[in-house]
Amino acid sequence: MSQDQIIDFIHRFDLKDLSHEQAARLRHEAKRLLMDLVGVAAGGSTTNMARIMKDHAAKHYGGGAVRMLCDGRSVNAMGAALAGGATIDSLDAHDGHRLTKGHAGAGVFPGLNALWQAEQPDDDFLSCFIVGYEIAIRVGIAQHATCSDYHTSGAWNALGVAALGARLTGQDSATTRHALGIAEYHGPRSQMMRCIDHPTMVRDGSAWGAMVGISSAYLAQEGFTGAPALTCEAPEVAEIWADLGQSWRFMEQYIKPYPVCRWAQPAMAATQALMREHALRADDIQSIEVATFHEAVRLQGYAPDSTVEAQYALAFPLAAMIAKGRLGAEEISDEGVKDPDSLAMAQRITLREDEHCNAVFPAQRLAKVQITTATGTLVSDYTPATWDPEDRPSDDELVDKFHILAGAWWHDDQRQSLLEAIGPLTQDGLDLNLMVDLMCQDRNTVT
Repeated sequence: MSQDQIIDFIHRFDLKDLSHEQAARLRHEAKRLLMDLVGVAAGGSTTNMARIMKDHAAKHYGGGAVRMLCDGRSVNAMGAALAGGATIDSLDAHDGHRLTKGHAGAGVFPGLNALWQAEQPDDDFLSCFIVGYEIAIRVGIAQHATCSDYHTSGAWNALGVAALGARLTGQDSATTRHALGIAEYHGPRSQMMRCIDHPTMVRDGSAWGAMVGISSAYLAQEGFTGAPALTCEAPEVAEIWADLGQSWRFMEQYIKPYPVCRWAQPAMAATQALMREHALRADDIQSIEVATFHEAVRLQGYAPDSTVEAQYALAFPLAAMIAKGRLGAEEISDEGVKDPDSLAMAQRITLREDEHCNAVFPAQRLAKVQITTATGTLVSDYTPATWDPEDRPSDDELVDKFHILAGAWWHDDQRQSLLEAIGPLTQDGLDLNLMVDLMCQDRNTVT
């Protein structure tokens, strides 16, 4: 596929041009991911990371009419994208793609929200949502195929946002190419494993990816030129783009049941399965050995100091799930990491690398768990995380997750109104203006 064909897809893709069956399938998944991201943004708004970034945007990116997610204050489009990306990224509960080793939606959704308010286009929101994902994911796959190091998601989801910026500002083919090139060149090529080893608020770079994507589109519109985006144009990545618009990488997203790094979740799934099968309680467990892939072992995290550290940990969130019987935002909050039962359980856990798990990563993320009790030893199968593309959560499960996360920020009436604006997940309807108004409200605002 040529660069011109990629750009044509960016500007022309519309769900209404697909067969009814295919459009319904893509629209359904888009609404599911949209609802999930709004819920994550609401839950993330309780964190210090989100608060700091929203205040930062309000102070330094003012002068615009774009309302920040879960806030209500108006800033410019770049500030809203930055704050929105940080708000979602502050709670590690958002969707992702295995081959990118990262997250498209955490940059694409806040970028689209900011651009939509700024440009007020005559376009289809869900079609744009899908375009942003599809471009970002393929760029992410291409980057991992051509770069020797592991960059954060912002390095590649910036191009998904830039593509949307070019589309929503009506750019021609040449200008769109410059927008993509600027975004690739200036996207935050930060080192992901540095944040894994030293968890802080810099996180996965999606906030900066969203901001850079919008900036790149506006710069290109104003005549700024960019080097060619090699992740789109290089001959060695041509195969990645060959089926654009025919095969949908967008449909390959996993969704997280727990608000922690996806790499930790296979161990949780394996442990939970053993505990249910054998009716185990926390008090029954003497020790747990987790065998998994190298990157997951790097998470470690036996006694995190904050929610930032707990979300990039394995031992502590696994222990909290066992000790508290669930794992939501509360269990890995700044207060939750002080829980004595969870800390004590973490000391019974050991982590080790497993050759098979290493061999199949990242296409598969697996863990094998051994639990020792007073009466013997139990061993799980090699287990993936739940809610992978092959094991999608039901709509009802996603609605439950939405209420759990968003309930920390919005009251019942607000959440229900937002779900009504999004509309039944299996139907076409979307009250866009109401949805944007509701999802940009501050905490427990009465409407």
